[in-house]
Amino acid sequence: MIKFIEKVQLAIGIICFSIFVVAIMIQVFSRYLGISVIWTEEVANFSFIWSVFMGASIMMHHKEHFRFTLLSEKLEGKSKVYQDIVVNVILLIFNLAILFYGILTVQNFWNYQWVSLPMLKMGYVWLCVPVMGLSMSIYAIDHLMNNIRTLNREEAN
Repeated sequence: MIKFIEKVQLAIGIICFSIFVVAIMIQVFSRYLGISVIWTEEVANFSFIWSVFMGASIMMHHKEHFRFTLLSEKLEGKSKVYQDIVVNVILLIFNLAILFYGILTVQNFWNYQWVSLPMLKMGYVWLCVPVMGLSMSIYAIDHLMNNIRTLNREEAN
């Protein structure tokens, strides 16, 4: 299930980043031609937001997110596993908060409309927040389960 979630997020991130690039190219060429295409800025901004949020979640899954490694590089064995458990519990709590408040944000802004494309709702833009919070929570739980398995193997030895 984890690999499936990651593949879906990667696909969404790639699609959104591609939309971002195309929107920027349309914006550049339209300005060069003297044509005003007002929707490209919003499409570029919102698709970039989705690609960043999906990428951040994937980076957390691969443990390549922003972190301080001074302590973890010095620890070994059980101490390192315990430190990973503490970090993953903190990440889980933080990501559950992102999920909760992301849902509230989507509910509050669902009926707001885009400025240049009023037929689109802002709720779709904000939906990336709870999606990221949920997927990061799943990844944190997976990391915690792996930490516990590692701890159990080390205690068995």
